[in-house]
Amino acid sequence: MAIEPLDLLRSNLSRVRIPEPTNRIYKHECCVSFDTPRSEGGLFIDMCTFLAFGKDFVGWNYEKTGNPVYLHIKQTKKLVPEDRPLKKPTILAIGVDGGFDNNEVEYKESHFIVILPEYVTLPFPSVELPEKVRLAVDAILLAEGAERKEQLAAWTADKKQVSTYATNLEQIDNGVVIPPSGWKCAKCEKTENLWLNLTDGMILCGRKNFDGTGGNNHAVDHYRETGYPLAVKLGTITADLEAADVFSYPEDESVLDPQLAQHLAFFGIDFSSLQKTEMTTAERELDQNTNFDWNRIQESDQEVDPIFGPGYTGLVNIGNSCYMAATMQVVFSTRSFISRYYLNQSLKQAFEVSPADPTVDLNMQLTKIAHGLLSGKYSVPAFENDKKENVATSTTTAKQEGIRPQMFKSVIAASHPEFSTVRQQDALEFFLHFLDQVERANAGKTELDPSRSFKFGIEDRILCSSGKVTYNRRLDYILSLNIPLHEATNKGELESFHKLKAEKLAEGKEINGNEIVRPRVPLEACLANFSAPEEIHDFYSTALKTKTTALKSAGLTSFPDYLVLHMRRFVMEAGWVPKKLDVYIDVPDIIDISHMRSKGLQSGEELLPDRVLDEEDSNKTWVNEEIVSQLVSMGFNQLHCQKATINTSNAGVEEAMNWLLSHMDDPDIDVPISETHGSETIVDQSKVDTLISFGFQEEIARMALKASGGDIEKATDWIFNNPDASVSSMDATTSNKASTPNDVDLPDGGGRYRLIGIVSHSGTSTQCGHYVAHVLKDGRWVIFNDDKVGASINPPKEMGYLYFFERLG
Repeated sequence: MAIEPLDLLRSNLSRVRIPEPTNRIYKHECCVSFDTPRSEGGLFIDMCTFLAFGKDFVGWNYEKTGNPVYLHIKQTKKLVPEDRPLKKPTILAIGVDGGFDNNEVEYKESHFIVILPEYVTLPFPSVELPEKVRLAVDAILLAEGAERKEQLAAWTADKKQVSTYATNLEQIDNGVVIPPSGWKCAKCEKTENLWLNLTDGMILCGRKNFDGTGGNNHAVDHYRETGYPLAVKLGTITADLEAADVFSYPEDESVLDPQLAQHLAFFGIDFSSLQKTEMTTAERELDQNTNFDWNRIQESDQEVDPIFGPGYTGLVNIGNSCYMAATMQVVFSTRSFISRYYLNQSLKQAFEVSPADPTVDLNMQLTKIAHGLLSGKYSVPAFENDKKENVATSTTTAKQEGIRPQMFKSVIAASHPEFSTVRQQDALEFFLHFLDQVERANAGKTELDPSRSFKFGIEDRILCSSGKVTYNRRLDYILSLNIPLHEATNKGELESFHKLKAEKLAEGKEINGNEIVRPRVPLEACLANFSAPEEIHDFYSTALKTKTTALKSAGLTSFPDYLVLHMRRFVMEAGWVPKKLDVYIDVPDIIDISHMRSKGLQSGEELLPDRVLDEEDSNKTWVNEEIVSQLVSMGFNQLHCQKATINTSNAGVEEAMNWLLSHMDDPDIDVPISETHGSETIVDQSKVDTLISFGFQEEIARMALKASGGDIEKATDWIFNNPDASVSSMDATTSNKASTPNDVDLPDGGGRYRLIGIVSHSGTSTQCGHYVAHVLKDGRWVIFNDDKVGASINPPKEMGYLYFFERLG
C-alpha cells in the first residue's frame, strides 16, 4: 500500500531544517549548472543544506546526501501592461528591492514541496503541511539568496566614509553665488556632469569616460592646479543631502560631507529647493555596467551577426567583470581547458568529488563554467518583449541571455581582495591569478593540470666584463613585451601628422579623429627587443669581486602549447604617472619564435663563481641606490628594496621588483642585511617535521625550506616544481645551479604559432574602461563582448593587450 504524501513528508521531517540567519540559502541558481527558477524544470532547494539544483541534477544530490525533501520554485512569464512605468534604482544593486530595474518581463512564482526519489509533490502554501515545513519554506522564501547577497555585498562593499577634509574645509569668500539652475562649465560649454568645487565655487565638468562621453576633465584638472579637495555633483543635491554625490580628489573616492548644508549655503545654495536631475557616480556606474551599448565598443561601425550554439555562450557582466569574461572566453577555447573541465570531466563527476558545499569548490565551479560555455545549452536566441506588443507576440532578438559567472567569481576571487570587488581590474593580473589557482587546485596531478599548457621557461644569460657568464632561469605564463616606438614602420606619415597637428594647434583648431596617425610597430620588433642584449650597470662580478657592467640577454628554454604575449601598452611617465601608449601593433596570423630558444651553457663558456662572502665582504652593501630609490618611490620598504637589489645582483628595477613580490612574506625579510649575509640558514625543525608528515624526505624538506625562506607553502611549491631534486644534485642556496627551476616536464615543441585569441582594452588605464575578446573558432573570428557573441568582421588585431597563440604541429 502506497504511503500518503503527507505521511511520507512527516517521516522525513528529521531531514528538514529551519534556516538560521547565518545560513547561506541558494535559491536563484543551481550549484552545478546555470539553471534557474525560470528554466524549464525550475529549481529544487535542498531543505536540509539549502543548496539549489536544477531538474536534471537534483537526483545527484539525493544520491550523494540522502536528503529527500526539496522546495521546488518555478517562475513563468506573466503578462505585462504596456504602460508599466520605469523604476529608478536607489541602491547600487541589481535585481533586488531598490536596485536596478531595466523593465524586463515579470514572472509569477509557484512553490511545491517535492520528496525524492519518487518526486512526490505537495502544494505550498497549505495548512495541511507540518508546521516545521511551513516555517522552513517561509524562512527560505523571505531570506535574501546567497547569490544575491554576494552580489549586493560586492556592490556596496565600498561604503562611503566621512571625508577627512570636510570638517576644516577652507572656503574662499570671492563673492560667488551659485544659481539654482542654468549651470555651465567655466572652461567649456558642457552643461551636464558638472561639479561644484566647495572651496572656491568653480563649476567645472567631470572626467571623460573611456568611450568619449562625460566631461573634459576640467574639475579634476582644477584640483591638480589648486589642491582644493572636495566637489559636489550639481544635479544630485536634494533635501536628502546624504544622497548627494561628493567626491574627494585626494582620497580618490566618493565621500560623505556632514557639513554639506553649510558648505552649500556659503555659495547661496538652498538645497531644499533643488530637484535631482543628474545620476550620482554610483548610479552612472550601475547604468554603464548593466546596459553596455554594443555600439560603444570594438567593431561599433560594423553590423555584427549574432552566433548561437556550443562554444558561443556569452558571460553576463555582473559589475565591471568584463576583464574576467574576456579572459575566460579565450582560456576555454584552448584544448587543454576544454579537455580538463569539459570533455574529460562531467558535471556529475565533479559534483561527486566536491565537498559538502560545491559552491566553494574551484574544480566544481570550473567544470560548471566550462559546461555552461561549451555545451550550447545556454546559447540560444533570447525572446524579448516588444515595447508595443504583449509577451505573447515576442520575437527573437539578436541576443542571448548568457550565463552569470557569480559563483565562479566568488570562488576564484576568494583569495584576492581586489577581484572580489566590483572595481575594474587588469585582465593580465586576473589571468595570472586564475592560472595560479588552477595550478594549486591540480597540485600533485601534473598530468591533469591545464595551466601547464601556458607555462614555459625563460633563461637570462649575463655576460660579465671578465668574460665569464651566469645563467638564471625562471618559469612564467606570459611573455611581457616592451613596444619599441622607434621601430615604427610609418615614420613618414607620423612626421606629416605631427606637422599638421602643430599647425592646427597654432591656429586654435582641433585634430579630427580621422586625421590621427598612430605609430605602427611590427610584433617582430617587440619580440626582437625582448631578446636583444641590454647593459646592466653596477653588476657585482664574483670573478672580479667588484661592480662592473654586464650584458644580459634572454631566451626561452621551452615553447608552451599556448604562448601568451602581453603588450606593455601602459607605461610610467616622469613622476610615475601611468600613460597608455597610443600605438598599433602589426600582428601576423603566424609567428615563428624558433630563434628565441635559449642555448644554455655553451662549449668554452666559463661560469661565474658562486658568491662566497668573507668577513670583509659581509659588511659591504653592494646596492645600486638608483634601483632602490625607484622601488621606494613605488611604496616599498627601504630595507626590502635593498635586499631585492642585492639578491638580483643589481640587475634592474624589474628583476628586483619580481624578487620583492616573491619574498614579501619571507620570515627574515625584516632582518638587517648585516645579520643575514654570510650566515648559515637555520631551518625550523617543526617545519621540517610538518613537511615530513606530508610524505617528503627530510633532506628534501630542509632544502625546500632553505630555498623558500622557511615558508611551508612556498617550500611545498618548490618541491613540486623540483621533483627530481636531491641533496647531491641540487643546492637550494642562491647559486648558478640552484636558481634553475625545473622545466623538464613542461610542454615543448616547435616555435611556429597561430594567433587564436585577442583580449583588447578600451580606456586610459587597466583599472577602467572595457575589455573585449576575439577568438578564432571554426575558422572564423568571433567577438565576445560580455553576453553578446557575434561573427567578427574586422577583428582589432593591431589593438590587442593580450595575444594568445597556439603552437602548430
